[in-house]
Amino acid sequence: MKLSLGCIADDYTGASDLANTLTRQGLRTVQTIGVPPDDLSLPEVDAVVVSLKSRSIQADVAVERSRAAEKWLRGRGAGHVLFKICSTFDSTDAGNIGPVMDALRADSGDSIVLVTPAFPETGRTVYQGNLFVGSVPLNESPLKDHPLNPMHDSNLVRVLARQSRTKIGLVDLATLSRGAETVRARLAELASNGTGAAVIDAVFDRDLETIGGVALDHRLSVGASGIGLGLARALVASGKVKSGASGAASGAPVGGPAACLAGSCSQATLAQVAHAEKAMAVLHLDPEQVIAGPGEVQRALAWASDRISNGPILIASSSTPDQVAALQSRHGRDAAGHAIEQAMADIAEALVGSGVRRLVIAGGETSGAAVDRLRIPGFLVGAEIAPGVPVLRTVGVNQGEMLLALKSGNFGGPEFFSDALKLMR
Repeated sequence: MKLSLGCIADDYTGASDLANTLTRQGLRTVQTIGVPPDDLSLPEVDAVVVSLKSRSIQADVAVERSRAAEKWLRGRGAGHVLFKICSTFDSTDAGNIGPVMDALRADSGDSIVLVTPAFPETGRTVYQGNLFVGSVPLNESPLKDHPLNPMHDSNLVRVLARQSRTKIGLVDLATLSRGAETVRARLAELASNGTGAAVIDAVFDRDLETIGGVALDHRLSVGASGIGLGLARALVASGKVKSGASGAASGAPVGGPAACLAGSCSQATLAQVAHAEKAMAVLHLDPEQVIAGPGEVQRALAWASDRISNGPILIASSSTPDQVAALQSRHGRDAAGHAIEQAMADIAEALVGSGVRRLVIAGGETSGAAVDRLRIPGFLVGAEIAPGVPVLRTVGVNQGEMLLALKSGNFGGPEFFSDALKLMR
């Protein structure tokens, strides 16, 4: 297997988003969970997205895992590697975007790397280095209340400069609009002045195509799924990849019981959980009881056992920003988050053990904890449920084939859970 594109994603839902984007552009794509073992059998593909759970861990551990993923991808022939981050640049002043970028740039030998989280299709744009979520700057969006990585600065040049050891520059929209050669000239100018990374504006989908073509001049890029779209289109346009993704995940129906888990506290997920109550049985966990001990998990599993034979169920640990803040104040941010993630992983493991083969999970940290617990090595990418969220069919699992959907908190419409289950047969 010789890859045209290698990708390292810093969480599982973001990896699914990227794998979905690459598949839509015609690249045969597999998403793996962690760095694959050498004996994992993978089909012939154009791109592999290695999913890591590295967004909110210690920076040195994130660097170590990301470098191992890059080494594996380069060993399979990947000439270009994309470090995939969240489209809302989720990180703190300590990282982990900057430290991982610095390490991968050093390993790649690139003098400068392009960086953009822009994905206009999903309402993420960058102008004059400032990230917008829809019509508002990042620091005025709901992401200012993110429970793990609250974002209080929309200027990505400043944000990245606080994390990185290198000088950060800007390629503005006026430069980008003049075409690829002008962008290349600007990057050369920045590199000659010791700048190691350049945030690049992007407001329209066509901007991503220019960025993707320029990024392929280098061995590394950093960004969200939008830059993945640009890279994929550039690979197809250059003839390096023949567009031919076959929807490998659309195999035989899996059937059996179906369950949904919601751990995200985003406004979108809270609204989706509320809407799901009209269509399926929903249980809201008590976060205080989750932290207190295993009794709340046992209550949830007993509740599920009584209802799952009658149709899909949803178990939610999601809370409002005020409730999350109060919980973190009483128990500590890391302790509260870890307890809830592990409780959701316990529930996922027990549900699959009881026969659930279709599982919808909302929230990046929740998805990561659950998939790790289930020891799923990888997925084939199937039909798109909502922008950035595909149906995933497991590969290499011991429990038999499963269908999953891993949703970032802010993704999907009000009826997301019902929409997902309609495609997961």
